[in-house]
Amino acid sequence: MKEFRAEDEIITQVKHIHMIGIGGSGMCPLAEILHSRGYVVTGSDNNESDPLERIKKLGIKVFMGHKAENINGAGLIVYSAAISKDNPELQAAADKGIPTMERSHLLGALTRKFSNVIGVCGTHGKTTVTSMITQILILNKCDPSAVIGGKLPLINSNGITGKSETLVCESCEFVDTFLQMSPDTTVLLNIDNDHLDYFKTMDNLVLSFHKFIKMSSKAYINGDDKLVLKAAEGIESKIITFGFSDKNDFYAENIIPGKFGFSFDVMNRDRKIINIELHVPGKHNVLNGLAAFAVCFDEGVDPNGIKDAIEKFTGAGRRFEFLGEYNGFTLADDYAHHPTEIKATLNAAKQLSYNRVIAVFQPFTFSRTALLKDEFADALSIADKVILTPIMGSREVNTYGISSEYIAERLKDAVIVDGFENIADKIIETAEPNDIVITMGGGDIYKAAHIVQARLGND
Repeated sequence: MKEFRAEDEIITQVKHIHMIGIGGSGMCPLAEILHSRGYVVTGSDNNESDPLERIKKLGIKVFMGHKAENINGAGLIVYSAAISKDNPELQAAADKGIPTMERSHLLGALTRKFSNVIGVCGTHGKTTVTSMITQILILNKCDPSAVIGGKLPLINSNGITGKSETLVCESCEFVDTFLQMSPDTTVLLNIDNDHLDYFKTMDNLVLSFHKFIKMSSKAYINGDDKLVLKAAEGIESKIITFGFSDKNDFYAENIIPGKFGFSFDVMNRDRKIINIELHVPGKHNVLNGLAAFAVCFDEGVDPNGIKDAIEKFTGAGRRFEFLGEYNGFTLADDYAHHPTEIKATLNAAKQLSYNRVIAVFQPFTFSRTALLKDEFADALSIADKVILTPIMGSREVNTYGISSEYIAERLKDAVIVDGFENIADKIIETAEPNDIVITMGGGDIYKAAHIVQARLGND
């Protein structure tokens, strides 16, 4: 029985929900789910976007710009973390005594509306595995709903609304937002030193993951990751392990590099179930595919159907996303913003048949860059050439005295370039036929790649 929380009572009582920043990638799927469940949904946003267009086509009324009168008639106001406290719609809600709810709390309440919630968590790979599971369930006619942190090409969206009781949900540990959720099944991929500006210590981070998986009745965990195993200590839920070691319940054997990714045998307690050929590069994706397989296999999906869906998976948006070939070089984009992710991405690129790997990296947040500056330099050293941007501070002020120069000075072949137009110039000037150029970062570095695309067009 899922714990009933204050938010649940609010969304049970209201009929009209207004969403500030409804076009955001995290808000759109929630708006769709609410709309499908009979709520009157309205929203506001400052920018036109593909997700916003999708929302409008459902018949949801969207106001462009934020104004106090936009909330008229609403019984609940939902806002994303990016919305400032002085937003006129939030202020109007306060003046009128209309309850407000941050997006993560709404998502939590929605997880208690479904009887089969699959929450995918971990420092790395959440979007990929959430996307894989969603694709498997869709292509095998399981009709899931999903909330994903990136765009899944199959549905050209960050989420989908299905008619079944299954909700697949990317579950982010940042500021403990995932503790608002109520998962029935959890997937814990790995634990690494990220968001320590909030968690302060690794013990606190591990404890947070422990609390999350403790809420579920069944957990799939990476049995090769010591911190994951520590997080699972004392958990009474059913634990299923996956990994490379044959000590796990599900493990990979006969791992062979291919043209687009690795192929491997899926083993379940010494029994070979099936062979899978991935179409996403990197050995880390063997683990991601294995985790998705294990979950869907136990959900009752036919192994051949899982294999077919995984082999059709070419990545989520901004997860080693191939953008095309230009002037003979290949352009790709990746969300990698942590040294472990950068290493995985660059090693995956090195395993493919390119002459050189050129990394274009935008450090994201001063705190993370300061804390992991040497690890960033070490990870980026895998590339043959590196183009760095100044640090994108996002929500922070640089009180750390850190800059991209620190990283550049520790690399053999690195330059710092400011401005996306200038970065695009540098990419075009530097890249040669049969090179791969990968734009990487948690901010908006993808804009530089899009400028290159616009300038050169497809060969």
